[in-house]
Amino acid sequence: MIDINIIRNNPDVVKENIKKKFQDSKLVLVDEVIALDKENRALKQEGDDLRAQRNKLSGEVGKLMKEKNFEEAEKIKAQVKAGAERIVQIEAKQAEIDAEIKNRMMIIPNIIDESVPIGEDDTHNVEVERFGEAKVPEYEIPYNADILEAINGLDKESAGRTSGAGFYYLLGDAARLHEAMLAYGRDFMIDQGFTYAIPPFMIHSDVVTGVMSFAEMDAMMYKIEGEDLYLIGTSEHSMIGKFKDQIIPEDKLPICMTSYSPCFRKEGGAHGLEERGIYRVHQFEKQEMIVLCKQEDALDWYNRMWKYTVEIFRNLEIPVRQLECCSGDLADLKVKSCDIEAWSPRQQKFFEVASCSTLGDAQARRLNIRAKGANGNYLVNTLNNTVLASPRALIAFLENHYMPDGSITIPECLRPYMGGKAVIEAKK
Repeated sequence: MIDINIIRNNPDVVKENIKKKFQDSKLVLVDEVIALDKENRALKQEGDDLRAQRNKLSGEVGKLMKEKNFEEAEKIKAQVKAGAERIVQIEAKQAEIDAEIKNRMMIIPNIIDESVPIGEDDTHNVEVERFGEAKVPEYEIPYNADILEAINGLDKESAGRTSGAGFYYLLGDAARLHEAMLAYGRDFMIDQGFTYAIPPFMIHSDVVTGVMSFAEMDAMMYKIEGEDLYLIGTSEHSMIGKFKDQIIPEDKLPICMTSYSPCFRKEGGAHGLEERGIYRVHQFEKQEMIVLCKQEDALDWYNRMWKYTVEIFRNLEIPVRQLECCSGDLADLKVKSCDIEAWSPRQQKFFEVASCSTLGDAQARRLNIRAKGANGNYLVNTLNNTVLASPRALIAFLENHYMPDGSITIPECLRPYMGGKAVIEAKK
């Protein structure tokens, strides 16, 4: 949610930003907010004037009562009562208008960074840099489900009976490899100075709407029936929510945390071949990173964070590339975002495995997260980035470490988490 002062003072900037995001239907919201805000400020002034008048008249009543001028005192009392009744009406109307303004402000997209490429959708995202050589081996790379089944590592049939489509059992070495990758990502981030956390896996609706847009919430989140609780789609949600309504001493910034959680997503409308394996699922596990910092430090942290993910994947011997997200592909709260995509030798293309974003002070404004500095309190900036999410990272790993005999090689960095194992042998 952007600062209302930007709309008051620079409505054309807000409108131009909406156009850059190809959301012209939202242009009317800017004028509506301006009109509602003008009405609200007029009501506030009227209320303030009435309160000042009430204080003055109350003093006069006391004076008249001492003078035993009861008739005049009663007239003024009636005037005070009428003013008080009007104040109640004004406050009720202000509350109504505040809600209307907030509803519109929650939909108006955040101001994007000037460096963001302009484009309508993800087809206009821009490749910035590649890391590692994207090779296509001479032998065929099987589909991820087939690789896993060959090492007795996947059971979707049983998961279908217990939970339905979009769920899976990982077994044996596959399950261990999945956990090894997450543990390696966790320890890598701890070595960078990030504090490790395991957050709540359910959050209240006011936290959900504090960290994401209504459209994202409806498309992603599972709600617990009969309770004000949602299953998290990523631990960023509860990790940013951790600081709701908090005032953070400035000398505690930046706050850098890495968190583990299962993630739950509706993934509506997913069809096709990738559904047979573990690419698009309703439940997965992820290691995440978040940073709370001063505004002037946000872009520096953004560049550090996505580079951490690149380093992790390169240590896992997986080629990746950084893709700058265009304006139309940015969620409404985001100022700037990039995807890290891993190489798929089977498909001979890159696919998304991580996403890094800086959201300015949008989440902090919604959740009232402030820092206390020498010149007063101010909203912090928030950032988030995927350290490693499995099973997508697992798919990239399996394809890039698959051998002609069906075995899977294990790079040096993962062997301590695999009991020293250097190879996973095919079972069938």
